[in-house]
Amino acid sequence: MIKDVISANYKGEYSIEVAFEDGAIGVVDFSKYLEKGGAFDKFKDIEFFKTFTINEDLGVLTWGDEIDIAPETLYAKATNSPLPDWIILHQDSSANISFQPTS
Repeated sequence: MIKDVISANYKGEYSIEVAFEDGAIGVVDFSKYLEKGGAFDKFKDIEFFKTFTINEDLGVLTWGDEIDIAPETLYAKATNSPLPDWIILHQDSSANISFQPTS
């Protein structure tokens, strides 16, 4: 079951304390996202990183209209619990996809 984010507080550096609708609370370290590149390159600007908000309709942390982090991922990181099986299965299957050029 997806647990929505209900509050979030900046804790310094790249850490945000996240609270969920089931009462769980934990601190998520986003510093590893700096290595992911792409849209996450914007996190290198700490002032941009601090502009996160909660999209209450979706229960996710967002940075503008460009970046959001799924509540399942946040919950797993904040509570040191495993990701749901359906996410792991999706990641495993997408890792095995190869693209062949067409001629």
